[in-house]
Amino acid sequence: MSLPVLICDDSALARKAIARSLPKDWDISVSFAENGELGIEAIRQGKGDIVFLDLNMPVMDGYQVLEIICKEDLPTIVIVISGDIQPEAHKKVRALGAIDFIQKPINQEVLVSLLASYGIYKAGSHHSLELEEAQASIGLRDAMQEVSNIAMGRAGDLLARLLDVFVLLPIPNVNTLETSELHMALTSIAENDNVSAVSQGFISSGISGEALIIFHDSSFKDMAKLLKYDEKLTDHIEIEVMNDISNILIGAFLNGLAEQLDIHFSQGQPNVLGQHCHVADLIKDRQAHWQKTLAIEVNFAIENYEIKCDLLLLFTEDSIDTLTNKIGYLLD
Repeated sequence: MSLPVLICDDSALARKAIARSLPKDWDISVSFAENGELGIEAIRQGKGDIVFLDLNMPVMDGYQVLEIICKEDLPTIVIVISGDIQPEAHKKVRALGAIDFIQKPINQEVLVSLLASYGIYKAGSHHSLELEEAQASIGLRDAMQEVSNIAMGRAGDLLARLLDVFVLLPIPNVNTLETSELHMALTSIAENDNVSAVSQGFISSGISGEALIIFHDSSFKDMAKLLKYDEKLTDHIEIEVMNDISNILIGAFLNGLAEQLDIHFSQGQPNVLGQHCHVADLIKDRQAHWQKTLAIEVNFAIENYEIKCDLLLLFTEDSIDTLTNKIGYLLD
């Protein structure tokens, strides 16, 4: 009888990559779930003796899935496969019963070696696996969301290690926006808050854009504390804090994208757009630059601190074709 295996991940690209990485001679039947709630249903139905589990998912995330598995004592072995590579994430999932953790993007050799080390897989089984899901067509938005998820994890991990905190990571939001839609998206980030912001341009072959980090003013006190600024919090200190955090998040995020897409980004100098004002005032001079854009939005927060900052990567319309071609290599 084939071993029931469940791949639980909201990204079609990730599900495809994991499915393709499974040993071809492993006698298994594979099911898929697009969020944790569907994953739990599949496990209860006996479709997940082995579960490959993502952490950042809509409806129910991976942590909640692990909590329910523990609470209901469901008969399953869980291996987390996630872009959230913070040390604290590793600790949390192991404490909740996951037997191991593999970082995204999935590496087939690492996966097979791990399965063999636990005695879950032995080479030479008679079964050959063909997966319809692994052949499914994947669009630019879904693919960019998964690539952004991995890049976000790299940025969050760097920030977490520097500040000795746990960074709460969302599901990245990826959309192609017209000017009016971009304005609405930006103003919705901090509709009633005063904010400060930093901009930094970036460029690669056939790709260019601008990264914006929007800081909620209520975050500065805790950010300065974590960065060990002992002086009185002044506008000058706040600019230093913004530049420090921006360099970490923008640099790590772009490096994460570049590594996956096999490109190199050159970055301009950070530029403070404004301090202590409404987000609409910060961006009013930027809108003419963005008639149409591919926008990636990530809302970072830090556990147990009143810290929120929003990273937006805005790619020019001319960049979309190059990004689509680069994404194509990941799908082959």
